[in-house]
Amino acid sequence: MPSARPPAARSTTTSSGPPACEELNLLYLIGRVDRVVRREIDSVVRAHGLSAAQYTTLSVLSRRSGLSNAQLARRALVSSQSMNEVLLALEQRGLVSRRAHPEHGRIRQTRLTANGRRTLGLCDAEVREVESTMVSTLSRSEQQALHRSLLSCVRALHGGLSLE
Repeated sequence: MPSARPPAARSTTTSSGPPACEELNLLYLIGRVDRVVRREIDSVVRAHGLSAAQYTTLSVLSRRSGLSNAQLARRALVSSQSMNEVLLALEQRGLVSRRAHPEHGRIRQTRLTANGRRTLGLCDAEVREVESTMVSTLSRSEQQALHRSLLSCVRALHGGLSLE
């Protein structure tokens, strides 16, 4: 008979209460961190008229200009259809510009505008504060170990962020 306990919790106790934090599945915790971080980022960037997806898109473009819709969608962790909506909103606000690829006319390349860079800079400062709060109870060496470990996890699952 299947257990009534969700797969995220691996409890060895017989109590019907919630599992101890140490018993929570690592993937469940990563999912919780993802949701909490997205909520906090959304809260911070909303003051600048952005969604978390729009902020992520601007961040990606600041590192890699001229990406296509499909490339941006992969890097911003959204679907191509969602990226179309994100880019339309950003373009209407003058935060990005798009133009046809010189060799492949159907591909539109996206770049940050000066206004997009300014808006991103304002948001980045506040998002760094969210990150600082998140890791504030960790020592510098623990923060570095967490960073290395998360990169290793992404790479192990072929999620990008190559060593190059």
